[in-house]
Amino acid sequence: MALHNFAQVAHGPILIGTIFNTVLYGISIAQTFMYFQTYKNDRLWMKLVVLFVFVADTLNSVFDIEYTYNSLVNHYNDPGAIQKANWVFATDPAMTAIIGTVVQLFFSWRVHVLTHSNLAVGILVVGAIISGLGGVATSIAIGMVPMWLDFQKFKIPVIVWLTVSALVDSSITAILVWHLRGHKRGFKASDDILDRIIRLTVQTGMITSIWAIVDLAVYLSIPTGVHLIFNFALSKLYSNSLLSSLNSRGGWKYGTQSGEESSSAGNRRPDVLTFGSSAVRPEVFIDVESHEMAHADETEDKKTLTGSTPPPPRPARSPRPTSAMSAMSKV
Repeated sequence: MALHNFAQVAHGPILIGTIFNTVLYGISIAQTFMYFQTYKNDRLWMKLVVLFVFVADTLNSVFDIEYTYNSLVNHYNDPGAIQKANWVFATDPAMTAIIGTVVQLFFSWRVHVLTHSNLAVGILVVGAIISGLGGVATSIAIGMVPMWLDFQKFKIPVIVWLTVSALVDSSITAILVWHLRGHKRGFKASDDILDRIIRLTVQTGMITSIWAIVDLAVYLSIPTGVHLIFNFALSKLYSNSLLSSLNSRGGWKYGTQSGEESSSAGNRRPDVLTFGSSAVRPEVFIDVESHEMAHADETEDKKTLTGSTPPPPRPARSPRPTSAMSAMSKV
């Protein structure tokens, strides 16, 4: 194959994938900074998970940029160098799989906190580990078969890696959505919060699943490097899904304030529903009105019969947050 064809079928997609990777890495930096500035009271192990993912993300971007620069600049017009991958490129599947596995294990822990189902969590953990091992096996296979034209020879580890990863992401999303929908209680305020959490869960969980499926489909159907456009960005989608899920917890608080927020909230009533910095009082006006009307009728009747005035009615209570909302606000 001609030199320019190698550049087109392999290094062109690598360049595009590296650009996507770098753009998403910038978003990851911003989200990581936001997390450590906002959630200083999180448990130590959660901070370590975020730090580990960020460091791995950084190394992944550095390796991808180094390989792209080395191939397209240092080895420009060097057919022997660009016809095969080196160890720097081989790190990408392993790094992506490790980041994806860590993120999936975190969401599996969230499933355990909410559902307390050891069976479901066990299956998710096993799937995440298998997916990670598939990515590592793909890196090993690249080291053993470095020629670009021979990459289709190690389909099995790639299929295991991306297929199982997509299944785990889809399963986590389905379990969380099913559990959260089952905790709706008919109060618009609390149900709106659950709907918001459900939308975020679907967005962060399904995007990585769909992206992995597209990556696998392109890899199997097009025997060139086109799939690398999707593969190079996959690690950043995992890290950003974790960070966006953690950073969005500020909009899930209902009826309680954290230590720093409580001191700045002043005399805010505890039945106020908090979305970030805005407050919306639960909409129970119809229930309160009918409750007061019923007591007003009873009051008139008692006045007529006894000539005395009964004690004023109790105010209607605002809906309390569900257990799922309380658990999600902590994880």
